[in-house]
Amino acid sequence: MKKIVKNTTVAALAGVMAMGMLSGCGSKTIDGEKTVATVDGTDIPMGIVSLYARESQAQTVAMYKSFMGSAGNIWSQVVDEESGKTYGEQAVEQFMEQVELMYIMKEKAADYGVEVTSDDETAIADAASQFMQDNDEETLKELAVTEDQVKTLLELETYRQRIYDPIRNEAEVNITDEEAQQSSFSYVSISISGEDLSDDDIATRKEQAQEILDKMKEDPTADMGETAKAVDESYSGLTGSIFANDSDDEDISNSYDDAVVEALRTLKDGEVYDELVETDTNVYVLRMDKVNDEDATASKKETLENTKRSNYYTETTQKWLDDADVTVNDKVLSTLTITDDHSFTIKETTADSTTDTTADTTESSTDAATDTSEASDTEEDSSADSAAEDTNEADTTDETASDAETDSETEETAKDSGADASADDAEETTENN
Repeated sequence: MKKIVKNTTVAALAGVMAMGMLSGCGSKTIDGEKTVATVDGTDIPMGIVSLYARESQAQTVAMYKSFMGSAGNIWSQVVDEESGKTYGEQAVEQFMEQVELMYIMKEKAADYGVEVTSDDETAIADAASQFMQDNDEETLKELAVTEDQVKTLLELETYRQRIYDPIRNEAEVNITDEEAQQSSFSYVSISISGEDLSDDDIATRKEQAQEILDKMKEDPTADMGETAKAVDESYSGLTGSIFANDSDDEDISNSYDDAVVEALRTLKDGEVYDELVETDTNVYVLRMDKVNDEDATASKKETLENTKRSNYYTETTQKWLDDADVTVNDKVLSTLTITDDHSFTIKETTADSTTDTTADTTESSTDAATDTSEASDTEEDSSADSAAEDTNEADTTDETASDAETDSETEETAKDSGADASADDAEETTENN
């Protein structure tokens, strides 16, 4: 018999979520009691989708602001040129789909030994009651949500959190050390392409790259970043890693140019490649640091395993959704709109409120069931090296490949997170008009 997963944080909401619609914004009135979709015979009231969407909208904006300083006009961005569909319109569809999936997960929970206990139900009821108390009549009318619907959403999100790890752990993953073996290297990459570069500029940059290479050949142990800066203050040195061996596995592939990889694989520990490596866009100075970097290999192996488990989770839950009997009332769903001039933000609650509305946390990961983590797990491997390379091409910073990853993926991560933001992260919320 599978172990019953009992203890995890129960998703909780508290505080003020909204202050009312902007005048003249043209949004339709939401009827939270109407059925917006039916999943395998179970009706989903619009109020649940409305509340979930506003949680997710608020968290997406918060993530944009955290990483980029501003959310800008993200919801008005067109994501499909042919149809003219905006990100806000796409987000509504994604949020609806996530709610559908949570209903399916609740039905599948017993197969994975997952349950919501009586203690959980008490915590959920307390959280829902607090939420209703902390929001005024105008806010609740805006959200079109009842206390029972708040409880239902919290219960669904609790199931989703708890079923995440059991699904991932079903995946059969076997990444060998040989497959994951990483070679770590140092390099300088100088851009030789771009409309702003003349032929003379390109020639000068190649000469400078050769000067850096000559200096490194004289002393292969020298700091490559300092050597590059001594030639031109705008240049820098970076570190990266490649797979030491080729593989048929699509997840085990190098993001660096083939010419770079081929050159590196001819080197031993501490050796500098004898020539500049030139691609269509850059010229490289390369040094192999460790042909077999055990620490990098262990880290990459863990990343690959995590990626495959995340892929399995996504494929499994998507199949559940595809196989389910789902009917959506588009007319009802169309009353929910997400726009830039109707925004929501998340505020911190008091310590007492947070304590009163949550249960103990043990065993199961409480925030793992978000699309954000799935996207990060899946893209981490390939993005780290490519992000570092892009940063180095700008010749403005001296950082490792993994450090550069954050900036390059911020916008996509923020968008992905909105599709599956968890209510346990949502605290006190207000609408900004």
